[in-house]
Amino acid sequence: MTAWLGWLRDIDRCDPAALVSVLATEGSAPRGAGTRMLVTADGLSGTIGGGQLEFRAIEQARALLALPPGGWRIQDYPLGPLLGQCCGGRVRLLIEHVDPARLAWVADAGERCVLVSTLLPDRIERHVSAAALPVALSARGDRPRAGTDLIETIGHYRRPLYLFGAGHVGQAIARHGAPLPFRLAWFDTRPVFDSIDGVAVVPEGAIEQCVAEAPDDAAMLILTHDHALDYRLTRAALARERVAFVGLIGSATKKARFRARLADDGIGAEALARLISPIGIAGVTGKEPDVIAIAALAQLLQLRETA
Repeated sequence: MTAWLGWLRDIDRCDPAALVSVLATEGSAPRGAGTRMLVTADGLSGTIGGGQLEFRAIEQARALLALPPGGWRIQDYPLGPLLGQCCGGRVRLLIEHVDPARLAWVADAGERCVLVSTLLPDRIERHVSAAALPVALSARGDRPRAGTDLIETIGHYRRPLYLFGAGHVGQAIARHGAPLPFRLAWFDTRPVFDSIDGVAVVPEGAIEQCVAEAPDDAAMLILTHDHALDYRLTRAALARERVAFVGLIGSATKKARFRARLADDGIGAEALARLISPIGIAGVTGKEPDVIAIAALAQLLQLRETA
């Protein structure tokens, strides 16, 4: 997760390089915030997910190598049209021409530290901080500009969290999960929620594809406005051979009804045993959105790290 620090330590001062950093994502992105790739005139280290997104990022990075070291730019990419994904959202990248004279901070960087990057007109100043608190960035709206501090935890595994439903509970989960080690991919089918930062609105007919695009270590929380939609998503999630967690909001009665229907639809006993419903750690009984959200996130934090 911190291989890119090694790339910077080993940079040949005679070989110009550009660093591509994923600042923020929305929807089903191939890599999460904090992912890096190093680009030289004729080589690459790392990946931000391949395909057209990576191709265009490499193109921008090599163009930046023609400018003085320290130069940077922010690039936004819509994932759906670019990558042919039904559930694509947005990716925001920082692309910078690495200045070897400004890498002293790398000696202080290690596993699970907080890195502060200050964007200046002609360069990026960085330092490792023991006091700064990480700030999650948005993939939409105004781009970071000169004078902005980017504050992130590096070297920390962030589990993909595929959240289906942008109602009150979904919003509470997104809000309380923001400072936690999760990489949120948040979906709803209702256009009214397109105005909420982080929500990717997906056509109802394509919603199962979002499940198919999730990585194997993803945790899925299903809490839409519609039981039929919940059922489709649950069936799609359990039909996958591997997924870290499948959680369905609702009562024990709802779970029993779903399990019976799923069995009739050919979902086997082993897969059915993976369905967690109701969601949340045992002993928390409140029905308020914030209570449900905190209980569910605590349950996910108990999952074993897989990367």
